[in-house]
Amino acid sequence: MTPVKEEPPRALLATSSRRWVRALPWALAFVLAVSLLPTTIVVLTADYGLNGAVAAGLAVGQAAPLLLAVARPLRAWCVVFVADVAGAVALLGVDFEERLLWPFPPPGLVGYVALCLALGLRERRRTLLLVWLATAAANVGLGFVAPHGVGAQELLLTILGGVALLLGGALRERYEVQRRLAEQETISEAERARRTLLEERARIARELHDVVAHHMSVITVQADTAEYRLPGLPPDVRGEFTTIASTARESLGEMRRLLGVLRSEEARGELGPQPGLTQIGQLVEATARAGGPVDYSPCEGEGEGDVSVPDAVGLSAYRIVQEALANVVRHAPGAPTRVSLTLSQSRSQPDPDPGREPQPEPEGDRDGRLLTVLVVNGPPPRPPGRPLEAGGGTGHGLVGMRERVRLVGGTLDVGPLPDGGFRVAARLPVSGAPGATQAPGETGAPGESGAPRETEAPGATGTNREIGETGETRETGEPGETSETGATRATGETGGDFT
Repeated sequence: MTPVKEEPPRALLATSSRRWVRALPWALAFVLAVSLLPTTIVVLTADYGLNGAVAAGLAVGQAAPLLLAVARPLRAWCVVFVADVAGAVALLGVDFEERLLWPFPPPGLVGYVALCLALGLRERRRTLLLVWLATAAANVGLGFVAPHGVGAQELLLTILGGVALLLGGALRERYEVQRRLAEQETISEAERARRTLLEERARIARELHDVVAHHMSVITVQADTAEYRLPGLPPDVRGEFTTIASTARESLGEMRRLLGVLRSEEARGELGPQPGLTQIGQLVEATARAGGPVDYSPCEGEGEGDVSVPDAVGLSAYRIVQEALANVVRHAPGAPTRVSLTLSQSRSQPDPDPGREPQPEPEGDRDGRLLTVLVVNGPPPRPPGRPLEAGGGTGHGLVGMRERVRLVGGTLDVGPLPDGGFRVAARLPVSGAPGATQAPGETGAPGESGAPRETEAPGATGTNREIGETGETRETGEPGETSETGATRATGETGGDFT
């Protein structure tokens, strides 16, 4: 058998993050021991008339173990308890005044009560009960040989020791309850973040189902009608088209079953088509009617509807703008907001916000086109008393934006501005976006359709997060901004530890 090493006991408040808190028990024990050592000698020799050598030995036995009580209070109690009982027996051999305390002089009483308090902060209820019973038994046993009769003062050590044990035990149990609650809150927060991430991914998957199902339906129709649209096809080619149509229909059925698994009980089926770049203008107009000035700059051309991008990229751009505008309404109502869409070649992509540091290009589209989505809001005219609730936010804030950018292999840059505003900038690769479906007439480069591999565990938060191979997700916001754009959640601070 492998011997199990016993961990050295930790001192009181040893787990505190503050150095002075960790040193406080040692300082108190040192001051108490140094004070009680000469005081005990003087009291035993001058007041009680005890021999000096005996008084010095008893003083060392009653005061010195108080230093050990910081880390091993039970062992210190054993030494002090024996020294106190021995001192009481030694005082039976001298003649002292009746007014003086017996069996435990005042210096020994102070040290014993302090030791009981340290015991209460460290030991279990059963141990504390045994310590108090031993103290009471010693008090009662010495009472039978009291030189001046038994009075209430003979029970003073039992009463004060019991109070100290009870107080220390109550403080320890209160601290344990607080520590367990803090641990449960930490676990609950991690589970909540993980659940939010999974819910957002499932919601994105449900939306992408419509995009993929549309293209699968087109494949099915084209394969079924190929023999009528293209006369003179050989029989083997017609059979190939029939097989393609049958496989596509089976895939559509499997996708419907998959959608049933992804859909939650609270989710309602959406009968309308998924939005894209064309609907961003309507979204901006609705936000402007709600009371916030919004400046919208669509992609260059006659309109964003004329810009051909994959459906997944258009959907991601729409949802990012939707969440950003919803959070502006919640946390900065009335703030001037600028929304811009820019589509250009990645190597000639201008920085939409010169005030920010240039961001790295997505790895999967260095030679293709990039769709840059920029939402910048200024400070609100007046700080809101509390976040406003507004319809239109359909996701989980930054978590949803991050997942949508990761889906297409782009980059995300979010963070507060020096003037009190907030900035959301997403760069989405258009050609060869991972997992995206090409728009009609577009062909992606071979090998550019693989999904990005995430190098960080699901649910993790923080800054400078990287998504491997095909793109990265970057955040410049302060840690703690995990759910709402512009909202900063303060983190609490835990106190010291009794153990």
